[in-house]
Amino acid sequence: MDYSSTYRLAQDIRDSEEYRTYHELKKSVMEDETTAALIREYRKLQVTIQVGAMSGSPASAEDTQRFSGISTLLFSKPEVSQFLLSEMRLQQALGDIFRIVTEAADIDMPLPGMER
Repeated sequence: MDYSSTYRLAQDIRDSEEYRTYHELKKSVMEDETTAALIREYRKLQVTIQVGAMSGSPASAEDTQRFSGISTLLFSKPEVSQFLLSEMRLQQALGDIFRIVTEAADIDMPLPGMER
């Protein structure tokens, strides 16, 4: 298999508005150590809650409350809110690419929330 089109796709991703916006905001937002630590904790709790929901064992009330508090704090800062939203847009674009590639290969590997 020739991977040249894969490398072109990788470059197209790096050239995309979603990628550029995400990385510009990430650089700025992650300079603040407190904000960076809160974002890491936010992501950790987000995964814990999502995995719990998918496995049928909901997250603890403490984790849910902590996630809610950190979310409120992070999304109250305009630049951090823009960063997190840009991250979601980039993840959505990558999910779309994954779906297109797996459909082309006739592989049934839907991402959660993207079932066919």
